[in-house]
Order: sequence, then C-alpha cells, then structure tokens
Amino acid sequence: MNRTVRAIVTTAAVTGLAFGLGACTEAADRVDKAVTDEVDKAVNETYEVTYEVTGTNVDSIDYHASGGTATAPKIETVEKPTLPWKKTVTLKGITPPGVMPMALDVAGAEVKCTITYKGKVIKEAEGAGTVAAGGCIAVSPIVQ
Repeated sequence: MNRTVRAIVTTAAVTGLAFGLGACTEAADRVDKAVTDEVDKAVNETYEVTYEVTGTNVDSIDYHASGGTATAPKIETVEKPTLPWKKTVTLKGITPPGVMPMALDVAGAEVKCTITYKGKVIKEAEGAGTVAAGGCIAVSPIVQ
C-alpha cells in the first residue's frame, strides 16, 4: 500500500471514530437525562400507606408522617393510643414508610404492626415480652 492510500485510510478511520464517539456521547447524554428525569419523578411522586397497630399495653407509636425528606422523614408520636390503631399518611418519593409501636409492661405486652399499600401488606412485624417493639419499616413502593 502506498503512502497516499494509507493516509486516506487512516484519515477515514480517524474521522469515522470521531463521529462514532460523538454519537456515543450523544447517546450517553440521552441516557443520563432519562435516568435523571426518572429519579426526579420518583423523588417528587407521592403515595399513600396505611399503618395499623394491634396488641396490648402499647405505650406509644412513632410513625413516618407526611413531610420531611427521604433521609430525614417527619416522625410523629401518638402517646397511649387506643387499639386497634390505624392511620393513613401520604409520603413523598423514596421516603420509607415506617411505624414503630412500643410497649413496656412487667406483666407482658404484645404488639403487631402492618404497613399496607394499595390494599397489599408490604411489611408486618410483631413482638412480645416485658419490653415489646414491633417496628415496621418498608422500602418505598415508588422504588420497587
């Protein structure tokens, strides 16, 4: 192959590579934008869950309430709740739904909690004893 042909082939290869990399960069930019849009949508989307607590001798219930952020959810407390206790809240984005009943009774206590999303239990737990806790914390259904 003479020098002229080699120069033409090399120039064509470099030009093709440059156009190809440019196309890859554009595709990567489109993917990045799509992922960012989906994350923004998930972070801003709201959803409803229902917390339920049953048992005996429950002293307090802490739960993730509307407000706060995904990394610092707003926590509200109900002291000496009437059982069975039920509360529906609206949470935002990737905020995990959570309900934590606490009971302290030397004679023994029992607690059970559930978190329901769209009619389906997504988390449940129970505890019993002198000190009983039945904390339920689930993954946000928005990210599942």
